[in-house]
Amino acid sequence: MKKVNFSIDINAPKEKVWNSLWDDQNYENWTSVFSEGSHAVSDWNEGSKIYFLGPGGSGGMSSKINIKKPFDTMSFKHISEIKDFKEQPLNEESESWSGSEERYDLTGADGFTTVTVSIDVVEKFEDFFKDAFPKALQKLKEIAEAETKSITVRITTKEPLEKVWNYFTQPEHITKWCFASDDWHAPKAENDLRTGGTFSTTMAAKDGSMSFDFGGTYDEVVPMKKYSYTMGDGRKVIVKFDVMDGNVILTENFEPERQNSLEMQRGGWQMILENFKKHLENN
Repeated sequence: MKKVNFSIDINAPKEKVWNSLWDDQNYENWTSVFSEGSHAVSDWNEGSKIYFLGPGGSGGMSSKINIKKPFDTMSFKHISEIKDFKEQPLNEESESWSGSEERYDLTGADGFTTVTVSIDVVEKFEDFFKDAFPKALQKLKEIAEAETKSITVRITTKEPLEKVWNYFTQPEHITKWCFASDDWHAPKAENDLRTGGTFSTTMAAKDGSMSFDFGGTYDEVVPMKKYSYTMGDGRKVIVKFDVMDGNVILTENFEPERQNSLEMQRGGWQMILENFKKHLENN
């Protein structure tokens, strides 16, 4: 194998570039240069497996996240092929690249970031990557330098998929977890879980000082797999339920609003997911 390097300068801070690399919709956008429909399934934790999948998810690579230093470094070790959602034993071709590294380093200051990519490639793919990677990094630059269009949050649990789906979508459970802190609660929830159906959850401060209804209309519902909806203000949300190595990875990708900071929104949605996980695993 041969190590090939690429780099690009981006007029954005490292935190935004990092999220432009790895948040779901952003990742699918810039990696579409390699294959339209490319996506990844993982809990995105250091030491975890990650499946890099092509359109439809039936083929791709099984890899491991070797290094994850948020806003600085991400490194993958590629292991084997995936076919029909199953890892394949090594053969002559996959042995030629098994163990190869794909590494991303972010450096910079004062709102500017340099992304450096180092990948191990076999000779037959060298020309492909030399042509495609600069184009992919240019797409990344466009994403990072533009207004943030989506944010991704996720949790991982060993609870069965059916239980995860039911606890996340049934009103009697939604009222037990759909709030970000202990001084809030969700006194009411309604959910017509079908394409074209609507939902509404009342979130309120326990002291009665504030209350609002969070709701929307379902654009697509695929039971036990994913659903998407449009919120009342027109923003889009995609919710996915992936199964990997006996774990369920629940991912939400949402369009942010303009009133609160991106960090506050990411943190708030993540806290609600963590609250859901606590309810799921303790009941």
